[in-house]
Amino acid sequence: MTISTNQFKSGMNIEVDKTIYTIVEFQHVKPGKGGAFVRTKLKNFKTGSVLDKTFRAGEKFTLIKITTKEMQYLYQSGDEYYLMDNETFEQISIRKEDIGEAAKYLKEGMVVGLQMLEGKMAGVDLPLTVELEVVRAEPGMKGDTATGGTKPVTLETGLTIQVPLFISEGDVLKIDTRTGKYLGKA
Repeated sequence: MTISTNQFKSGMNIEVDKTIYTIVEFQHVKPGKGGAFVRTKLKNFKTGSVLDKTFRAGEKFTLIKITTKEMQYLYQSGDEYYLMDNETFEQISIRKEDIGEAAKYLKEGMVVGLQMLEGKMAGVDLPLTVELEVVRAEPGMKGDTATGGTKPVTLETGLTIQVPLFISEGDVLKIDTRTGKYLGKA
């Protein structure tokens, strides 16, 4: 299906230069002189990188239909991640490279959205925040503010992030899955 720039809505997926992008935001601009245009912020569907792009008003694009199926993450075995369909209870396995960066946030029992593009797995839609336990943390040195008062810690999924000095092993932290940043204690 083809759409033009005047049909844009946030959250739509379109194909630009053979790459799938999600429209994050857009703005129609009608200058006093010259033709109208649309200023957009697009998120690359595969990599997650954000791109600012301007299109002429009325330019046409292919609308990409991506469906999301609710799945529960069960466990990992080697490079395979096993998920269960919450409706049919059917289990599927997905390779680590197909999950990508989302693997750093997956915790057993977590419900995620499995994104399907033309019947094939296209990505994993994570919750906005996850709660993960700290499994390794160096003790914070008193008066150590040379690094801005942060230290690296390793979480139960293997993810390493920067946190304030008062965080210790066993703490459960709230993490933003879009940025990988510490939000606070859970």
